[in-house]
Amino acid sequence: MLLTLIPKVFYADIQVGLDLFVRGLGFELLYQDPSISVLGRDGAKVYLMENAAMAALDRPELAIETDDIEQIYAEVQARAPELLHPNAGVVRLRPWGAKEFAVLDATTVCVVFRQW
Repeated sequence: MLLTLIPKVFYADIQVGLDLFVRGLGFELLYQDPSISVLGRDGAKVYLMENAAMAALDRPELAIETDDIEQIYAEVQARAPELLHPNAGVVRLRPWGAKEFAVLDATTVCVVFRQW
């Protein structure tokens, strides 16, 4: 029944979000108009919206589960190592049993990659 939860992330400057998701994480631009950019990769999707007032209200932390965290990490490290989170920028096993690393953009939107 439920297939996918798709977050909507607001940016004052949508180029910051496009840089994170397209250049940094390898998402593809699936659709774009003046109100929305739809990005996707391997079944994961995110909607980016340019709205400074909404962006000022919240900088989300998103999580993406993967079955090959080492490959995703290698891709991010090769593409955009400056996006690796300063406190979670390497793959490590967490106490709850998941391997994780994270990226952080200039507006503090955080994306955590997790493999159980």
